[in-house]
Amino acid sequence: MRSTPLRKDAARNRALLLDAARAVFAERGLEASLDDVARRAGVGVGTAYRHFANKQDLAAALFADSIDGVIAEAEAALAIDDPWEALVFFFETSAERQARDRGLHEVLMGYEITPDKQNILDRLAPTVTALFDRARAAGILRPDVEPTDSAAVFSMLGMAFEMCSPAHPDLWRRYLTIMLDGLRATDRGALPTRAMTFDEVETGMAAAKH
Repeated sequence: MRSTPLRKDAARNRALLLDAARAVFAERGLEASLDDVARRAGVGVGTAYRHFANKQDLAAALFADSIDGVIAEAEAALAIDDPWEALVFFFETSAERQARDRGLHEVLMGYEITPDKQNILDRLAPTVTALFDRARAAGILRPDVEPTDSAAVFSMLGMAFEMCSPAHPDLWRRYLTIMLDGLRATDRGALPTRAMTFDEVETGMAAAKH
């Protein structure tokens, strides 16, 4: 049985709420409330609750496409011939998404609310395992590294994401490279982007506390 299509004004309000949520969650993460989203969208709180029962419901609708994108990029990595380049592609593309979107990072890390967390893990695990197994078999990944270590890498990158600034937006790439070097058996390359100054460390750490 088909659901009744939304009226034009209702469809418009839903689109406004999703656009606002995308911006609010990207900036503030999942601590933002449905009321915050309604204010950003310029609609009443009652309107927000008519479309979404709660913040969890909104997050599930909002992040479904982003999660599909993360999984699709992980699967695309398997098509890269070089096992190390494939692994780096997976980490860089996923980290880039998370650097732009604090809410997505928190969803993937299981913070506060997650739309079907187990389903995300079940969909990602086989591909990530295949990427790690291939790199290990090629002798370019430490033999004691496991696919589950990728979760710790992204978790540690969370601080780097928060410490990024308009003057230093790619700071996370430096720390991702350091962490990937810890996974790699041989042939380490140069670090991308410069290190922070002490003033930037202080500013970044202060920003990360909020």
